[in-house]
Amino acid sequence: MRRIFRGSSITFFGVEVKRKTKQYWIKYAREDDDVPLKRWSFLYEAISSVSIAIVIIFLIFTFVFRTVGVVGKSMMPTLSDGDWLGVRCINYRIHRGDIVIVAQPNVMEETLVKRVVAVGGDTVDIDFENGDVYLNGEIIDEPYIKDKTHLSYDVTFPQKVPEGMLFVMGDNRNNSLDSRSTKVGLIDERYILGVAKFRIYPAEYFRIY
Repeated sequence: MRRIFRGSSITFFGVEVKRKTKQYWIKYAREDDDVPLKRWSFLYEAISSVSIAIVIIFLIFTFVFRTVGVVGKSMMPTLSDGDWLGVRCINYRIHRGDIVIVAQPNVMEETLVKRVVAVGGDTVDIDFENGDVYLNGEIIDEPYIKDKTHLSYDVTFPQKVPEGMLFVMGDNRNNSLDSRSTKVGLIDERYILGVAKFRIYPAEYFRIY
C-alpha cells in the first residue's frame, strides 16, 4: 500500500496559498500474491491442451484410422501374432506391396491381414519349384517374405486378375492360406477395410514394410 498526495497552489497578491490536498491510497499486489493464480492458470492450460489432444486422437481413430489386431503367423516376419496396427480406412489407394485388411467372407470366417501382390489388370504366375513369383512376366523382388513361395493350393497359374480385384498372399508364404487357394480366392476391393500404415504395438517396431 502506497500513499499518494495530490494538491495544487495559487498565488494571491504575491502570497502562495496552498489548496486542500487530496489523499489517495493505491494498493500494489505483491509478486508472490500472483503465484497461486499463475499455478492454476498453468494447470488449466495443461488440462485444456491434453483434453484437446485426446479429442483429436479420438476423431482420427474414429474417422481416419482404425486399430486392427494380428492373429496367427501368416504375415511373419513382417507382422507377428498379437501385433496391433494403425489402419487407414478412408481416402486410401491400394498399391502392390500394401498390407491390407480383408473382410471378404471365407471358410475361416475371419478378417484377414495379407499383402497385395497384384491388382486389377496384372497377371500373376508362380514357379513353386524354385519359389519365384512373377508379375506381368517379371520376377518380383520380395525382401519382406519369410521363405520363397513353394506352397501351392488348387488355383492354377498364370492367373489374370480382373479389374476391381486383388491377388493377396501372406509374407509367411509356406504357412498362409490366401489367394492361391479357392477357399480365399481373389479379393474384391470393396471388401478391403483399409491399408495398414504403422504398428501401434509393439511401439518399438512402429514402421512396417
